[in-house]
Amino acid sequence: MANSKQARKRALQSEARRVHKASQRSMVRTYVKRVIKAIQSGDHSQAMAEFKSAQPVIDRIADKDALSKKKAARIKSRLNKRIKALAA
Repeated sequence: MANSKQARKRALQSEARRVHKASQRSMVRTYVKRVIKAIQSGDHSQAMAEFKSAQPVIDRIADKDALSKKKAARIKSRLNKRIKALAA
């Protein structure tokens, strides 16, 4: 437990940051699930539309450090690969 005023403040800030970043990561997962659902339905145009809407969200959350930039790139790459396979 925090014993000084400074430590208590840092603990509060850390908790607030954790909650905020958790909601941002959840939003990214929701967008990714939408793309995967569109891919599984077999509709290429719908999958591309969902991917185009998810891409800026993933990038924005990565810029805010709730998600690492490399993980964001990996997610986008894997989704794009699945969409391309769907078209072929």
